[in-house]
Amino acid sequence: MTPDAARATGSERWVTPAVITMCLLPLGHMVYELVSDQLGPDPAKRLMQGTGEWGLRGLLLVLLATPLAQRGYRGLFRFRRMLGLTLFLYICLHLLLFAQVYVGWSGELLLEELKERPYVMVGFAAWCALMPLAATSTDRARRWLGRRWRQLHRLIYPAAILAWLHVLWLARSDVGEALIYGALFAVLLGWRLRRYLTTAR
Repeated sequence: MTPDAARATGSERWVTPAVITMCLLPLGHMVYELVSDQLGPDPAKRLMQGTGEWGLRGLLLVLLATPLAQRGYRGLFRFRRMLGLTLFLYICLHLLLFAQVYVGWSGELLLEELKERPYVMVGFAAWCALMPLAATSTDRARRWLGRRWRQLHRLIYPAAILAWLHVLWLARSDVGEALIYGALFAVLLGWRLRRYLTTAR
């Protein structure tokens, strides 16, 4: 092995831990704010907002990875699986907080929430769409599913749309931030649609 190759290999050993650390930094910051009592009068609401926002940002990064790779910037694409698992973690925490704080793990209360607040159903549907993606994120699952793996992982597209609708519905009158997320999702999904149509032709 040449000295340059050895240096490259040595530096890459630190890339994965660095990316994992960056992915978990927002969670660590939220935990710090919680234990130091910096989340204000409604810490549960702040934690729900924080975990939901970082889940949405993770979705954007995963969708951004392929267009960047097509342009020659493959750094984000290399860690797409890690980003996907991290965004699923944030969305799971978002759901768990809702179940603990607002529903108290009561099926009756959950049905009531679904009836009165349909955005809860939309958010839950987004989580359901992402769950099989997280469950089949291993190399073994990819080999076992073959071509179906790629088809299954297209669920990220409806999941992104549902997650955005969840945010838009929650925003009510203050929709500025939700519209920014919507515009970003529209650009990334539009790029994929155009690529698909071009390939089909």
